[in-house]
Amino acid sequence: MIGLLRSLQRTVAPRPLEPSRIRVGDEVLEVVFRRHAQARRLVLRLNSTGTGVLVTVPKGVSRGRALDFTERSRSWIEERVRSRGGLIHLTPGHILPLRGIAHEIRHVESRRGLVTVDPVRGLIHVPGEPEHVKRRLLDFLRAAAREDLAKASERYATLMGVRYRRITIRDQRSRWGSCSANGDLSYSWRLILAPDYVLDYVAAHEVAHLRHLDHSPRFWRLLLTHCAGAAKAKNWLRAHGQEVHRIVT
Repeated sequence: MIGLLRSLQRTVAPRPLEPSRIRVGDEVLEVVFRRHAQARRLVLRLNSTGTGVLVTVPKGVSRGRALDFTERSRSWIEERVRSRGGLIHLTPGHILPLRGIAHEIRHVESRRGLVTVDPVRGLIHVPGEPEHVKRRLLDFLRAAAREDLAKASERYATLMGVRYRRITIRDQRSRWGSCSANGDLSYSWRLILAPDYVLDYVAAHEVAHLRHLDHSPRFWRLLLTHCAGAAKAKNWLRAHGQEVHRIVT
């Protein structure tokens, strides 16, 4: 019986540690504690988008001790936050990279109307109540992403002789796009913030998966045959991909 109880104790998952927050300059970052049975020491890093802190906590280490470790690592966190640049909010005055080109967000003193873009002056005009600017701008960006990605996907589907079932626009943080076995394409709306050739490449990449659901030589041969800017786009994503995740929604 004692052996059984000990076995059950080992298999019971530890209670999740309550997250915290830390202020760095004008920003407040969420601190997430993740307990890891094999970890031998506390480890701290920024998350993949640089908008939060992840702390790996070994077995037996309390939340208080992990929180103290986070505070003692404040200078390291501040340095990393400075190096990745500040966050961009969907509010008037912030600069948004629409299709890779910087645009300033401006609020229009009008209760009605559509979000419009002035490419010559580099402005995005958002009408409506001030408290609705963020929502209206995000809706505009998602709709623009859907339109551009639908056009690119349709073009490449025709070139590659394949068909897709539907397109879904999400806020995927770990990948720019995906293709399911049943022909569904899913893309990150943040691609509308990247240069046109980057969005074009991601669409070509996912459509090519409709014929080859892998990254075999046949897949790359098909992709590179129809997407001449693939290498340039891959380099941009590698160098600047995380920058579009600085936009806070």
